[in-house]
Amino acid sequence: MRQHADQYIDGGWRPTLGGGALEVRNPATEQVIATVAAGTAADVDAAVAAARRAARAWGLTTREERLAPLGRLRDGLAARQAEIADTVVAELGSPIGFATAVQAGLPVAIASSYLELLAGYEFQEKVGNSTVYSEPAGVVAAITPWNYPLHQVVAKVVPALAAGCTVVLKPAEDTPLTARLFAEVVDAAGFPPGVFNLVTGTGVEAGAALAAHPGVDLVSFTGSTAVGRSIAEAAGRGVKKVALELGGKSANVVLPGADLARAVNVNAANVFTNTGQTCTAWTRLLVHQDQYEEAVAIAAKAAEKFHPGDPTAPETRMGPVVNAKQRERVRGYIRAGVEQGARLAAGGADAPDGLPTGYFVLPTVLADVTPEMTVAQEEIFGPVLSIIAYRDEEHALEIANGTEYGLAGGVWAADEQTAVAFARRMDTGQVDINGGRFNPLAPFGGYKSSGIGRELGRYGLEEFLQTKSLQF
Repeated sequence: MRQHADQYIDGGWRPTLGGGALEVRNPATEQVIATVAAGTAADVDAAVAAARRAARAWGLTTREERLAPLGRLRDGLAARQAEIADTVVAELGSPIGFATAVQAGLPVAIASSYLELLAGYEFQEKVGNSTVYSEPAGVVAAITPWNYPLHQVVAKVVPALAAGCTVVLKPAEDTPLTARLFAEVVDAAGFPPGVFNLVTGTGVEAGAALAAHPGVDLVSFTGSTAVGRSIAEAAGRGVKKVALELGGKSANVVLPGADLARAVNVNAANVFTNTGQTCTAWTRLLVHQDQYEEAVAIAAKAAEKFHPGDPTAPETRMGPVVNAKQRERVRGYIRAGVEQGARLAAGGADAPDGLPTGYFVLPTVLADVTPEMTVAQEEIFGPVLSIIAYRDEEHALEIANGTEYGLAGGVWAADEQTAVAFARRMDTGQVDINGGRFNPLAPFGGYKSSGIGRELGRYGLEEFLQTKSLQF
């Protein structure tokens, strides 16, 4: 078992100032595989102080001076993809195939996209008799979740560094090993001391101290809406800018005339991938009442392909959820759905056969779900698909927009024009048309309680910039 009692601060690994430790468990075996330092406010103070010392000089570097270590960072991630995948499997339970392709592969693509963007980005422009400069926001607190532990780190840290900011990263306590590996790659890339810092610890202690720290200029957080609200309150007291990527309850709307079988099968894969632990998952499938039972049957059959199993096995498509608390949370929602009148078309709250150990949950399809049910309103963050019938397009739109969330969604129609017209009326930040593929350059973020600000591409870079105008 690996034991880590240090933090990455001011260009090197330093003994933690707290002394406590966090256990890291393998969710498939329930065994402790490592411990990491449980950082305190004192560790946060040291990391922020280092970031502040480095901020002025790093903020004045040229794009070429930033591109060089960022390129080495990208190359380092690419060189260690196999190790990254194995680490994500061990601490999150992602199946090895998905961990290799997405958990390890996507961050390299995102890092590459920012290298290309930075190379051509214009940091100043003329507006009348003014020159407008885009300058780094300063010290960034990056607080990341466990479901995509490296992708979310890269999506915050790389654009922040590209913008000329310095960073203190506080990763999720369930997946700190991936973040430590990222810090090793940063260290080898040769950034100046203090430009990047890592503090592991709990959200209650280290995360809260970082979000409220007077030396932080911007807080970028991905996680639950409840925690996002508390971070916004803490940041607001210091008049800090916040970028919040929060919860989702995304609707996938299948309009009459669409390819029903394809739409439902893609929806099932969308929900059950990463064991449903994806904020953008289409957890509500909206189907016209005339096609409802056909859609339920297709979804139930699709769920059979995602039976949970050993995440290290190449054939496994769904692993465990991250921890015991999350397992009970998901099962509780399934029970609540049935109690409120939903019909189990697949799965359920029972433990999967043949898996006595591990935080496993059955891929579940709930039919006869109505819009007001708890499972149709609250983010479950597990492999649970709720299927809802609608009467006509206006009713479908009312249901789709009828939650506090607005992060993502899908629309399927017989023609693109019809799908786009419907999607434009959805109160959500990102919509896939007829299964449109993921675009790492497109802005990602939500409406309503799903967050503030955007990640990825030019919009993600600009979250870490502030504007200054000089008049002549």
